[in-house]
Amino acid sequence: MRKFIILLFLGTVFCVNAQQFTFKKGVVTDSIAVKDSISESFSLFLPTAFELDKNWPILFIFDMEGKGRQALRMYREAAEDQGFILAASNNVSDSLSTSQNIMITGRMLNTVIKLLPIHKNRTYTAGFGEGGQFASVLPLFVRGITGVISTGAAYPNLEVLDANHASYFIGIIGKEDFAYPDLLVTMSAFDKLKIPNDLLVFDGGHEWPENKYLKNAMEILTLSAMAKGHLETDDLYVDKTYNQNLAELTRLMNSNKSLEAFEFLEGMQSIFRLHKDVDTLKIIKRQLKRDKVFKIMKRNESNAMLKEAFIKEDYIYYLEEDIATYNYKNLGWWTYQMEELKKYEKSKILAERQMGKRLLGFINALIEDNIDVLEAEKEIDYDALSLVWMLKTITQPKEYDYYLKIIAKSAEVEDFGTSLFYLEELLKNGYTDKAKLYQLENTALLRITPEFNQIVEKYLKEARYEPIED
Repeated sequence: MRKFIILLFLGTVFCVNAQQFTFKKGVVTDSIAVKDSISESFSLFLPTAFELDKNWPILFIFDMEGKGRQALRMYREAAEDQGFILAASNNVSDSLSTSQNIMITGRMLNTVIKLLPIHKNRTYTAGFGEGGQFASVLPLFVRGITGVISTGAAYPNLEVLDANHASYFIGIIGKEDFAYPDLLVTMSAFDKLKIPNDLLVFDGGHEWPENKYLKNAMEILTLSAMAKGHLETDDLYVDKTYNQNLAELTRLMNSNKSLEAFEFLEGMQSIFRLHKDVDTLKIIKRQLKRDKVFKIMKRNESNAMLKEAFIKEDYIYYLEEDIATYNYKNLGWWTYQMEELKKYEKSKILAERQMGKRLLGFINALIEDNIDVLEAEKEIDYDALSLVWMLKTITQPKEYDYYLKIIAKSAEVEDFGTSLFYLEELLKNGYTDKAKLYQLENTALLRITPEFNQIVEKYLKEARYEPIED
């Protein structure tokens, strides 16, 4: 494909197949068409140092809700610092099949690679949650991907893992993320298959990490490229990165984060041993292993992980049973389980507090998965669906949409008792949108009843007694 370039101040204009694009360095360019004949687009970020006379590393970022620009912005600061190009599709989606998403990705990759000077051995993928899982499996289908950054997600299916087509895998996870135990299993599987990998752990749950963790991941990919000979070794870069990592290790140790320090230390050893002497790190590691606080924390975490595994099995078993048998009577058991999790929040043992938050995230994710399955059926089982909606009001009482769904569905079948109960629970938990209550689908008869309006007046001070026209 013929390509010619005109430089305009901070922007760069490319002409490809008679179509002209203007990309400004240092900012995100959105909605770039993949092909003239296809209604697909992607977002792009070029670092301010970008020039056309050299090849650049690129990180393809995936968000399975099609929010490519938003996902790309999370990496922008790190990409600017480390000199990475970023690209993100606006069309991949969890509502599409894996094969469809791969085809969309392939078309985007081909467009970007023809458009920009990309280093042939430095093509990487990344994503958060489901986007991270998709990014993880892409090397099985798209040749040339040499690294993956998966945040908040484990490898989706270890059975299909192929060491011959695997890339350098970097997992980033919060200690309170429900995916943390699964990601540990992922890293262990990679170790057994001798697939290079690193784990970066931060304080937090199922959320985007601070920029420094994304920057650290890009540093690892760059150092790996140098070690493989894909990039000329830059001793100044190696020394600078090593000293920054050593400072972070010291910070973790001084903050009494012994487990995080040990994990970070192991990552440093695997990364830098191919570039410089790591005897200092070996000494620090031996000292950490002998430290009493580290031993206690390690034992506490092992005990918590074992307990967590048993509790998760109970959650899975009882949820399946309750849905299959429409066991509304077991809602009290779930309420009790939430009270038990609150006890862990007050535990003096850090590992138990983290376990409690992971379990809460796990049960909510498990229920949401079941909701998706039930809602996807051709003939929806509303008895089962109502049950899981009710469970969500127990496990996540501030998610108001589930109360509204129960109120509306119960009113549709004239089960006003259930509707009124969940109306009061909704308002007890802080819901204030009175206008939406009086426009709720299938509640025309319910909302003119004295009981409905009395509850509204009790919590929102004023009620409408007259019927509302739909």
